[in-house]
Amino acid sequence: MGTNVLPQIRFADFTKELDYSQFRFDEIFDFSTGKNIKQSEAAPEFKTPCVRYGELYHLYGEVITKVVNKTNLAHSELTFSQGNEVLLPSAGEDPLDIGSASALTLDNVAIGRTINVLRPKGTVPYSHVYVSFYINEKLKKKISTLARGASISNVYNSDLKGLKITLPSIDEQNKIADFLSAVDKKISLLKEKHALLEQYKKGVMQKLFKREIRFKDDDGSEFPDWQETKLGTWLEEYKEKSQIENQYEVLTSSRKGLIKQSDYYGEGRITERKNLGFNVIPSGFLTYRSRSDDRQFFFNKNDLGFTGIISTYYPVFTMKNKQNDFFVELTRMHKNKFGRQAVGTSQVVLSFNELKNIKLPMPSSKEQEKITNFSLELDTKLRLLKEQIELIQTFKKGLMQKMFV
Repeated sequence: MGTNVLPQIRFADFTKELDYSQFRFDEIFDFSTGKNIKQSEAAPEFKTPCVRYGELYHLYGEVITKVVNKTNLAHSELTFSQGNEVLLPSAGEDPLDIGSASALTLDNVAIGRTINVLRPKGTVPYSHVYVSFYINEKLKKKISTLARGASISNVYNSDLKGLKITLPSIDEQNKIADFLSAVDKKISLLKEKHALLEQYKKGVMQKLFKREIRFKDDDGSEFPDWQETKLGTWLEEYKEKSQIENQYEVLTSSRKGLIKQSDYYGEGRITERKNLGFNVIPSGFLTYRSRSDDRQFFFNKNDLGFTGIISTYYPVFTMKNKQNDFFVELTRMHKNKFGRQAVGTSQVVLSFNELKNIKLPMPSSKEQEKITNFSLELDTKLRLLKEQIELIQTFKKGLMQKMFV
């Protein structure tokens, strides 16, 4: 069925074409499902390439050009791809996962159970890569509303047949699909670069803290040997308390960093709670949650650029030599040490006094500074890469909103 609705953005070659048409899914797709491949039956070292349903929203994006896992199941027990499929998980804990489409561009890939498989009827020419991008942009939320079930949501092929998709000419579909695939490739390369840089930083930092590699002083001389000392020698508690309600922004020290409490819980979930007498944490200072259910403690620096307040369960302190970034790296390298010093049973406590009693090997202040500067330089590169990835993802999202109708 033809449509008068055209996208806001089109390639110049197609601006004069008005041949956008709308189709029901059951007009253009044949529907099927895969066969069961258990988690224990799939691994990268096995023989036959395969795709399992959970991988569709954990490992893959809109287009699958290579697969991660393989299986050793007999071919007679498997369903294989032809390289022209659109795959959608038919179950998931989050209904939005079910609308995550992937175009499978490879043939002879075993398709697991709990996957809705869409193949061409042959009645209408279409690019399955274009269709995958279209579903993820235009139909993902719609598909999630079709989900049934409580803890696990399900959408079956029968639920998908009445959905509608708007298609331009096959040439325009291919042009859009190729362009968006090129954008995805750029994003993928940047993510790979980011992951490699993270891995490089982790490896070098481990070598530095194991003293397998050492920096030298500016004059080329060796730094002194590291000395095992109590952290109390280096740490100083900051004891300022808030004097009025909401004197500063309320913060939370999480496993992913120090953040606004409103961002951590969501604006709608913050309950009215008095914060008079909370610990003040100036910009650049350190804190941690002194209670833990799993003996893991995470130390964070206030990099938010402003002074905040935080519950008294979170001690605030600083390195006496101001090398607070070094301290954060130090705690990451010795993370298991802190849990052993904590006291308690089901929920353990690491007080600031107990923290000060922990002994760790420490370099001189000047070597700490060298290590910190190296780490921060890599962090800057990682941040710029992340910003570049997010910028391109936003660019892609904006284009997709205007390229599909």
